[in-house]
Amino acid sequence: MHVIADLCLIPLGVGPDVAPYIAACQEVLASRGLDHTLHATGTTIEGEWDDVLAGVRACHERVHALGAARIHSTLSLGTRPGDDRPASARIDRVRALL
Repeated sequence: MHVIADLCLIPLGVGPDVAPYIAACQEVLASRGLDHTLHATGTTIEGEWDDVLAGVRACHERVHALGAARIHSTLSLGTRPGDDRPASARIDRVRALL
């Protein structure tokens, strides 16, 4: 099943600069071939259900390996059987109405 997920991953106890940890997560998602888009408060990830969830787990593993003792994440998932349009197409549809 195709899923569009929104991941907000927050490493705790690493100081105010979390950019290196977020960059590492972006590298993980790219290495797995997942379509993903970084935005100001998280990352949109698109793909097959199992692949996306495995990517989220791999992000956690990588950020822990970089020294984050604790991670808090929120994950929002959206599915619509038979509709594999990318998130960008959904955004374009709304923009067309504006």
